[in-house]
Amino acid sequence: MIRARIIGTGSYLPQHILSNVELAARVDTSDEWIVERTGIRQRHIAAEGEFTSDLATEAARKALESCGLTPDDIDLIVVATATPDQTFPACATVVQHKLGMIHGVAFDVAAVCSGFLYALQVADALITSGAYRTALVIGAETFSRILDWEDRGTCVLFGDGAGAVVLRAEAGTGTAVDRGILATRLHSDGRYNDLLYVDGGPGSTGTTGKLRMKGREVFRHAVTNLAAVMTETLGAAGLDPAEVAWVIPHQANLRILEGTAKKLGLPIERVVVTVDRHANTSAASVPLALDAAVRDGRVKANDLLLLEAMGGGFTWGAAAVRW
Repeated sequence: MIRARIIGTGSYLPQHILSNVELAARVDTSDEWIVERTGIRQRHIAAEGEFTSDLATEAARKALESCGLTPDDIDLIVVATATPDQTFPACATVVQHKLGMIHGVAFDVAAVCSGFLYALQVADALITSGAYRTALVIGAETFSRILDWEDRGTCVLFGDGAGAVVLRAEAGTGTAVDRGILATRLHSDGRYNDLLYVDGGPGSTGTTGKLRMKGREVFRHAVTNLAAVMTETLGAAGLDPAEVAWVIPHQANLRILEGTAKKLGLPIERVVVTVDRHANTSAASVPLALDAAVRDGRVKANDLLLLEAMGGGFTWGAAAVRW
């Protein structure tokens, strides 16, 4: 059986850091208010002229360096983003060009904060089918470009960044001891569009629009949906929550991370938390957190990782991965 194994990770964060204190000078909020409700203390903001494709390309280069590969070794690029440089072409093709690739295939996946999980399942399916051997899967966002900086309920929550993984086809036994992606489960429910959305688009208003969110309703759905899909994914892989070494979650809100871990019966100490430093980077948050945990040594060979995310749509999903 072919497994798609993660053999490299990388990430990139813009240099400019915007603290809660600095943000409080722009909108009616405070460091205490933000930390108490979200756990966020700072976020990274892309510089003028720094695009989503730039962030994605830097994360991709670091992921390739981490496993000793070059762009010539890649035959598939999937980029998850809700903030592409242009309406078209795909951000992935821009990344392909910036990496110097003139071969392979590149395309985008749009599922907002769940985008990386969606992209991971797409790449996994294409690799295990035998269509491709080695893939870059990237989550990259410049959410600062679609925020209403006068809305304190949303502008304090988000930041910019990118994370990437390299997937490679390897032989497996077809059991849960294999290293690689063991199971993925995705869901969506368009009834909740109005709880988290952007109020514009090329086919409706002809404008980019700004992010709008009803935070309390999103929070309620997030904890329930994430706990359910994590349990579903572990069941599909024949695994128990007690076997999970690390949960690598979407970094939206510390309270959501705590609530989800509690429902799964896991201590918060087994959840990788970067929301305090990165804020919500949408599709980039899961690969950013994964790269952080890999590089600081927390994630070790054969660890069972449980990746999860939920975003606008609603979309949500999870992946069980043996490191």
